[in-house]
Amino acid sequence: MKPRPKQPAHQAAFEDIYERHSREVWALVYARWLNADVALDIMQEAFLRLWKQWQDGAEIANPRAWLLRVARNLAEDHAKSAFRRFGTQEPQAMNGVEGREQLPLDGMELNETILQLRGELEKLAQPDREILTLRYALDYDTNQIAELLDINPTAVHMRLSRARQRLAERLTAQGVNANHD
Repeated sequence: MKPRPKQPAHQAAFEDIYERHSREVWALVYARWLNADVALDIMQEAFLRLWKQWQDGAEIANPRAWLLRVARNLAEDHAKSAFRRFGTQEPQAMNGVEGREQLPLDGMELNETILQLRGELEKLAQPDREILTLRYALDYDTNQIAELLDINPTAVHMRLSRARQRLAERLTAQGVNANHD
């Protein structure tokens, strides 16, 4: 059996301080947060900072008081942290949050509807296709369409209304809900 290597003086002192004060530091933080995991994390962070201070050669006259002060400050910082304010939630809390991207199934449904719409547009008479394309594909307003087709705006409204009605009837016959927004 090999003899254990001699520990550096500050390592033995650190272990002694940890044994004597870790429960007290943990209890201080636990009293603030009433959360054992948070108390453990903050207690460990306080001792890590003590270790780093000693590694850097700092002289700490009263390690217990230093640890309690650091733990208290860390507990207050935890209250101010963005993670604490906006951090993790229960998985169920995210159920109502919608992403910016379209769901794959919704995208597939939309693509299928567009294909059906194009198919039915091809079956419409050329004047209906033309006026619907000018209004909805090219986003022309009534006056632009009237000027382009050399008809008055009232006639544009009438032709659009009739063309939409004929397209809606064809789509409904195909099982497509033609009353989308």
